[in-house]
Amino acid sequence: MPKLSATMTEGKVVEWTKAEGDKVKKGDIVAVVESDKADMDVEVFYDGYLARIVVESGSSAAINELIALLAENEEDIAEARRKSIGLSSPISPAPAVEAPKVEFPDALPGVVAEEKSLVATPHAKKLAKQYKADLSKISGTGPHGRIVPADVEVFAGKPVTSLGSDGALVANPSPSSGKAEAPPRMDFTVPFTGMQAAVSKNMVESLSVPTFRVGCSISTTGIDALYRKIKSKGVSMSVLLAKAAALALARHPVVNASCKEGKSFCHNSNINIAVAVAIDGGLITPVLQNADKADVYTLARKWKELVDKARAKQLQPQEYTTGTFTISNLGMFGVDRFDAILPPGQGAIMAVGAAKPTLVASEGRVFSVKNQMQVNVTADHRIIDGADLASFLDTFSKIVENAMELTL
Repeated sequence: MPKLSATMTEGKVVEWTKAEGDKVKKGDIVAVVESDKADMDVEVFYDGYLARIVVESGSSAAINELIALLAENEEDIAEARRKSIGLSSPISPAPAVEAPKVEFPDALPGVVAEEKSLVATPHAKKLAKQYKADLSKISGTGPHGRIVPADVEVFAGKPVTSLGSDGALVANPSPSSGKAEAPPRMDFTVPFTGMQAAVSKNMVESLSVPTFRVGCSISTTGIDALYRKIKSKGVSMSVLLAKAAALALARHPVVNASCKEGKSFCHNSNINIAVAVAIDGGLITPVLQNADKADVYTLARKWKELVDKARAKQLQPQEYTTGTFTISNLGMFGVDRFDAILPPGQGAIMAVGAAKPTLVASEGRVFSVKNQMQVNVTADHRIIDGADLASFLDTFSKIVENAMELTL
């Protein structure tokens, strides 16, 4: 009797779209799983029946942990359930006579599979039953159109008692009074999402790395002029900064290196620039691969594609885990200076502040007003020295100030 099992490094089963006993066909979506950075639609690769769900919605599954069993035919469902009692811990490899395991994909498919059945959270389903609401007529506002409790309450004309953005209860106008009847504010404990848990883990790991910071002010006259000239072609300032950093790293490869278990360091052959992007529910760093070799127009097209996929939670792991150097740009929010925390596995991260009009004195003591931005780089002191970082910043500054090099 073939069985469906699935393995993940770590993930949470957000929703089962099929119930125990349901007949499934090859390619059917049976569950939605939240990994650290993306929601994945999980499909089956055999025809059969979903005999038993081992990991319920809302629960996490660790590596090699069985999450469900698939029976070959309806008559085998009871036998599968009987044999599966107690199977909620890591399992050993299946005997050779059994069908091969079916694993969760390691990456989110480039195109999300078309939804084959209605998806709603367990609480939303419970409310729909309570209010006698037809889920098929409700538009979902959750990830990938998933129906959340607030959607059901709005549809049923009930006061919304789901969490607001600030963690407090919020309410919709009551149908009878036409006024919002907000329930009293109260404390809530909200568990981390997969993405927040991954960020937390990475930040804790960073505390064990001996880092130091070097910063400088850079005139943006050159890069600002280039940006005004080519922004109509879809080139963003983030792309120009990534290209400038990549060219500087090519001349200072030690800043592009990474430490290996505190005993050695690796000179990375590729210069992959990760750029931090704020998305709903957290932060992610899409990666521009080989940014030193691609022209800015190619990088701009790739960057737009990566950002669109990031906001739809469709990035594949190689698109956000392969960075060798990171840029965090809060200048677009008006922040003039800040320090960034070094990501695990990288040698350095650059924090870019907003360009501000600044009074500058030339060598001839002639004063003028120029736009300058503050750039601070956090680096792993085990592999990068202060002189290395200073030389890198000097090169980066010259590229930004004489920005025509970016279009060559």
